[in-house]
Amino acid sequence: LLASPRYGEKWARHWLDLARYADSNGYEKDMPRDMWAWRDWVTAAFNRNLPFDQFVIEQIAGDLLPNATQDQIVATGFLRNSMLNEEGAIIPEEFRMAEMFDRIDCVGKSVLGLTTQCAQCHTHKFDPLTHDEYFGLFAFLNDTYEARSYVYTPEQLKDLAAMRADISAAEEEIRRVRPRWQAEMEAWVADAAAQLPVWQTVTMEEMSSKNLLTHPTQRPDGSILMIGHRDNEHFFEGKPDLAGATGLQLEALTDGDLFMQGPGRDGAWAIGRLRMQVKKPDAKDWDDVKLVNATADYSAPEQMRPRPAADPKQTDQRNGAASGEVPVGPVAHLLDDDEHSAWNSDRGHLVRHQPSVVVVQFEQPLDLPAGTRLKIAIKGHHSRDDMLGCCRFSLTKDAAPAAPPIDHAAILAARTPAAERTDADRAAIFTAWRKAIPEAAAFNEKIAATWAKAPKAPTTIMHAASRSATQHRSTHLLDRGTWNQPKHEVRPHVPAGLHPLEQSNDPPRLAFAKWLVDPRSPLSARVAVNRIWQTLFGQGLVETPDDFGTRAPVPEYRDLLDWLAVDFMERGWSQKEAIRQIVMSDTYRQSSAVAVEVMARDPNNRLLARGPRFRPDAEVVRDVVLAVSGLLNDKVGGPSVYPPVPKNVLEFNYVQIDWPEAKDADRYRRSLYTFRRRSMPDPALGNFDAPTGDLSCARRLRSNTPLAALTGLNEPIFVEAAQGLALRTLKEGGVDDEARVERAFFLCTSRQPTADEKQELLAFVADQRKRLADGWLDAREISSGDPEKLPALPAGATPQDAAAWTLVSRVLLNLDETVTKN
Repeated sequence: LLASPRYGEKWARHWLDLARYADSNGYEKDMPRDMWAWRDWVTAAFNRNLPFDQFVIEQIAGDLLPNATQDQIVATGFLRNSMLNEEGAIIPEEFRMAEMFDRIDCVGKSVLGLTTQCAQCHTHKFDPLTHDEYFGLFAFLNDTYEARSYVYTPEQLKDLAAMRADISAAEEEIRRVRPRWQAEMEAWVADAAAQLPVWQTVTMEEMSSKNLLTHPTQRPDGSILMIGHRDNEHFFEGKPDLAGATGLQLEALTDGDLFMQGPGRDGAWAIGRLRMQVKKPDAKDWDDVKLVNATADYSAPEQMRPRPAADPKQTDQRNGAASGEVPVGPVAHLLDDDEHSAWNSDRGHLVRHQPSVVVVQFEQPLDLPAGTRLKIAIKGHHSRDDMLGCCRFSLTKDAAPAAPPIDHAAILAARTPAAERTDADRAAIFTAWRKAIPEAAAFNEKIAATWAKAPKAPTTIMHAASRSATQHRSTHLLDRGTWNQPKHEVRPHVPAGLHPLEQSNDPPRLAFAKWLVDPRSPLSARVAVNRIWQTLFGQGLVETPDDFGTRAPVPEYRDLLDWLAVDFMERGWSQKEAIRQIVMSDTYRQSSAVAVEVMARDPNNRLLARGPRFRPDAEVVRDVVLAVSGLLNDKVGGPSVYPPVPKNVLEFNYVQIDWPEAKDADRYRRSLYTFRRRSMPDPALGNFDAPTGDLSCARRLRSNTPLAALTGLNEPIFVEAAQGLALRTLKEGGVDDEARVERAFFLCTSRQPTADEKQELLAFVADQRKRLADGWLDAREISSGDPEKLPALPAGATPQDAAAWTLVSRVLLNLDETVTKN
């Protein structure tokens, strides 16, 4: 069992609860998200028995490990499973802080076993965790980007590696044929930088969007980040020096908080209209500034796209466009009369994720007094999906300013002193230089053709990424935990009541990850083995798995917990070995049968005088009935499938999303792979106490209500399981009802029925056959769910057999013994 792929799926489920995994963002809109690659990573990590200390380190700081792999970056999706608010008019920083509080809570519950939430607002009243120490932990995770990137298959990763090797070889050949390339490149970039206009960044005083739903923020370097709610038109106002201004520069910039670093919010981006207005200090109205001569570092070739449905269909005579189409591509479309045409700077898949720039001239140099207000409006093409995510505006007084036909990434890198340039800066300059060399044309064409063959990833992942030094985010203690009430700055540090943080050269987040699972930790190993014990016995040695603090009940067998924790670490933090230790013990292998007097003395089995007996988690109940029926699909990994849910449940949601109900074999995937929408928990699983994923869940509470029984009897998947078990019984159980009773009962309970049980079931079968024969029941509808359809029957079986045994299977699948661990 420990070697089976099923092992990883079973144990991943408990970690997903802790990590608040879901397939949607939560809050009002609760839109779908792609995070299943992280779920697959967790399953694979359990299957390959990744040591628990490394398991934690990779999920907290996998991206900071030397030569981090795609899997290690995907692992940091653990930090990004928080809910994500996409409502209109939210302030992104407010809800980023809410996500940060959630991350600290998650780490506290899953690794430390501490209730950190208390210290968010004040010093913990019971445990040694001060308000300042809480924000010391907070600071380790706060200096990160909210990144999202592609996730490739292993085959695609090989293709990408080969592709990059080909590009490197072509670039090396350019260096070989031009041995003085370094000096030539430096001279070229210096000359290009010397010819640039002098630009003065505009500081904005007010920033908004058309529907007042987006809150752009401007950073110290003048860049403006537009995250949170998506809108199609944005406005920026400031009071710069406009006397003698001759042109405006709009830079589309990359940022770690954007998908694949931007500049677009979701990949490709386009700008349909750039408009500028001014208002003098004593004026009431805004005056338009005539913009002319738009130039850009790059424009995509012109192509025709459908005109927005709301726009009247018309023929663009200038471009000869067909009715209902609009031109997109050349930068001149920024300033033409058609608000739906657009400048498109899309260089293609993968290479689109780099800065770009456009420069427009003023028809006449401006002669405006101090205090004049400037308003700039940028409008996307016609879809929020092609929204620009980060930009910067600048003014110049140079004559006839224009954007050089050089990749803007190289221009930005050229402005950085040579000693401070990163590998990315040097690569950007080299790429721009080789494009400018006529003799390298053949190599450039080969490189461009290679990039064009880049594979398209099947999914993406939200993950953590370290912020650049220029965008370092400091942490402040928040008064009463209020997001916009910062007090003094707090440096990353750990609670004094726990083991010290070892001095190292590791980045702070990586050092914190290692500290969490340091062998000196009094908590991490105990919390991990207690969680394993809870999974196997239904409750932990410590009853509160998320609270090992002073208010937690003292375990009856504390010495056992200590021994298991030390043994766990001595065995290389192997979770499989810890499981093996427990399940091979005499304690675990006891019978779960219990005498009345023992039950009265120890109803919750805290003294471990008997084996575990409890109803397993909701997903296991569903998987059990599917496995017994023979319907369970053993496929491992991949995107989530949509389970059947009642129509009224779908209609109840504030925002409707596509719900392509799974068909055929996908319908019977393991419950781990069913789509989990936070605002719409699967009713079948919810009735068996599955959590919603809103918060980290360290312990599921078990209820016993009529809703659970009704679910097992009537929910579509359970009914289909009964139909499947009926066919399996007819196929495997022989030709008489007595043999079939024995086979079906054994499949459900793993034992043979007693004489009384067998007689009761045989009487039930006979009764159902009579009802069918008398016409009270429709054999086709019972056995297939469709009065016009008949299931594929085993040889010798009749529709009446299938219907009768479907009704018997319905009973057997809902026995307590079937859905209870004994």
